[in-house]
Amino acid sequence: MPSPGNREPGIARRTVSATKRPFDIDEAMSRIREAVRPFPPAALFQLAEEGFDSPFEVLVACMISIRTFDEVTVPTARRFFSRARTARDVAHLTPAEINQLILTTTFHEPKARQIHAIARRLAADYDGELPCDERLLRSLPGVGPKCANLVLGIACGIPRIAVDVHVHRVTNRWGYVRTRTPEQTMTALEEKLPKRYWVEINRLLVPFGKHVCAGRAPRCSVCVVLDMCQQVGVTTHR
Repeated sequence: MPSPGNREPGIARRTVSATKRPFDIDEAMSRIREAVRPFPPAALFQLAEEGFDSPFEVLVACMISIRTFDEVTVPTARRFFSRARTARDVAHLTPAEINQLILTTTFHEPKARQIHAIARRLAADYDGELPCDERLLRSLPGVGPKCANLVLGIACGIPRIAVDVHVHRVTNRWGYVRTRTPEQTMTALEEKLPKRYWVEINRLLVPFGKHVCAGRAPRCSVCVVLDMCQQVGVTTHR
């Protein structure tokens, strides 16, 4: 029988897991709310705080943000909105002009075509306004569940959960959900997460996932929810 000092790694991990307290989502959200104060907000929330908070502006900012770092998204969106902020204004631009405004983002050419097509449709069919309508949002080119839910949550005040790579990774690492894809995570969170946190979870877990619960070598030593986190899949940490 192995001595306590020579326990097999699997036994040691189970012992650590057994010391964890049950996950308390209210306590976790309260702690993380304080922990992320020193960090920049998630890009769309930051832009909304700066006044770019109409449904159309949030949608355009979200499309700009796809596969693009927040550090690029925010100045790119500001530059775009300095030229055009409404669907009518954007509809008067050409796809080439839009492309030049968002050139720093990933997949800028298809994004430019999609933004232009959306603006023209809104100008023609909705008097230049983007209604807070989930079915309409999901029907627009290039708009998936994450962007639709961010528009509804940030601009429309309708509780929706927007799951990106950070929300997906962190909630699974906690052991709060056990899913394989962001889409599955969204469904699982809709069933489990209190509705009062549906919008805020993206606002909090984007900076938390970037600066603390990183994809590689998370900073578990400074994590404010370490006593509850099951550290699922964590093999190395700081």
